[in-house]
Amino acid sequence: MDIRRTQTRNTTTGERYFTHRLVRCERVGGKVRQVTLLNLGRHFAVPQTHWPTLCARVEEILSGQGVLLGGCGSLLVEREAQRLAALLLARQGVSTPEPAPDAVAPVHSIEVDALTLSRPRTVGVEAVGLWAMARVDFIALLEELGLTGPQRAAVLGVILGRMAAPGSELATQRWLCERSGLGELLDVDFEAMSLMQFYRASDVLMRHREALEKAVFARVSELFGLDWTVTLYDLTNTYFEGEAPINPKAKRRDCALLTLALVLDGSGFVRRSQVFDGNVVEGTTLEGMLQGLGAPAGALVVMDRGIATGENVAWLRARGYRYLVVSRERHRQFDPSEATDLLTAGGQCVSVQRVEDSEGQEVRLYCYSELRARKEEGIAARFAQRFETALQALADGLGRPRTTKKIDKLWERIGRLKEKSHGAGQHYHIEIVPDASGEKAQAIRWERRPIDGTMDTHPGVYCLRTNELTWDGEQLWRTYMMLTDLEAVFRSFKSELGLRPIFHHKEERADGHLFITVLAYQLVQLIRRRLHEQGINDSWATLRETLNSQVRVTATFRRPDGRALHVRKATQAEPGQRQTYQALGTNPSPGGVSRMLV
Repeated sequence: MDIRRTQTRNTTTGERYFTHRLVRCERVGGKVRQVTLLNLGRHFAVPQTHWPTLCARVEEILSGQGVLLGGCGSLLVEREAQRLAALLLARQGVSTPEPAPDAVAPVHSIEVDALTLSRPRTVGVEAVGLWAMARVDFIALLEELGLTGPQRAAVLGVILGRMAAPGSELATQRWLCERSGLGELLDVDFEAMSLMQFYRASDVLMRHREALEKAVFARVSELFGLDWTVTLYDLTNTYFEGEAPINPKAKRRDCALLTLALVLDGSGFVRRSQVFDGNVVEGTTLEGMLQGLGAPAGALVVMDRGIATGENVAWLRARGYRYLVVSRERHRQFDPSEATDLLTAGGQCVSVQRVEDSEGQEVRLYCYSELRARKEEGIAARFAQRFETALQALADGLGRPRTTKKIDKLWERIGRLKEKSHGAGQHYHIEIVPDASGEKAQAIRWERRPIDGTMDTHPGVYCLRTNELTWDGEQLWRTYMMLTDLEAVFRSFKSELGLRPIFHHKEERADGHLFITVLAYQLVQLIRRRLHEQGINDSWATLRETLNSQVRVTATFRRPDGRALHVRKATQAEPGQRQTYQALGTNPSPGGVSRMLV
């Protein structure tokens, strides 16, 4: 076995360059010829002085000698030898599907003590991600858009990397090269790809962003029969790792931010996404964002309390948009005994009352949830206990030396405590008793006096506002409950799919980072919805943890005749993995079996 460096020419441009090949001398018809085993490309990283050592190490691995230990002395050479041996096994070995239980398997005599297991690579998340891509014809779509083979491979790598191991492009490259078996499933050598190819993958995706979003959403709409009448708009922020000084959208210097706006359907799939400046005040930018997203009149706009200002609600009504928001009213006066309906869904029991305003332009739905009330009572009690503990610490300090006793300083401290109390401090009447001098305190007294109409006096009460006058109370509340489930969209983006932090400094690369996350989310949502239909309701984090424990390994057996048998296959699926594969209707042994006798 040897490495041959030959000069060749590009037939299109006429450029001359050197290429590298792994060859083996064989006698053919009485003559000795060099047979090419692998094309190593133009940019072969191993220095020529190490080529003999590299070839000898590949021979050792294939013959089953020291597969894991190796004595080449160079980490670069060892990694390259392991890669080339794996490529030879994958491309020259005999690949067969997983044999049937009753099939007659070939028989080999082996030395049991010489068995070695090498090159473990995860395949669970990769296989499920490729299953989702096949459902929306994603690879065919990339071909239609004119992406080359290496570009498609890089795009698939960064998207599936975001699903399986969220991180920067550098982290994704390491994952693809050192931990993932995606290359085997796609017949792509990711270890031969440069880091820049992964960076440029986001550039390619951004050039086709609109076409990709439209095609993917159209496909999932066909798969699940999505209702096109419900369109949601919402926003989420993501931050940078660093200051991002050259990104014009990340203007906030203390904590650079970008805002991702999403157009969602009622099932949580993304119709369209757009990136906006991160330091904007949400209550003043709704018009520009909806116009940037191409929001049609009549769409249902869902807003949180921060953006649901009176001005924005009036603007939506004037432009013909529907809206459903949680009211910004802080005063809670709804009495559950006055409720007109009792609704149940998802384990919640809610009392509601529908009230239409005198002008006939808006409906308010007052709701009381016992489950929510218990939660808010627990929150209020926790913050109250924390606030009282801090007050007690100030009071106890009055009897100790070298502690704050001046009245003006104590009021400053109490003010800071109220500021950090999450609203609990407003319910306390606090009095500082001065000493004879009038400058220092001798006691601090407080009394809890809950303010009427707040969470303390009306826990579990909230109000929904909408201009959808034709809906009854039940339809309004159930729509709101469906929308609250979509908060999981943003939790998934941020915590499970690496939406933040952003490691890029350039504007186009930062936008591409967010778009890769959007595409990864679409595939995750497709997988989870299909599993939900089969009664599997695990979060993506749980599914990913379960699937990531399945790996492909190479088992090397030494035979008594001195030859080595290499078998590469996935570990047997665990019960949780098998349940997922069965629900999706995919092979529980990704990649099949590859055998090679050397």
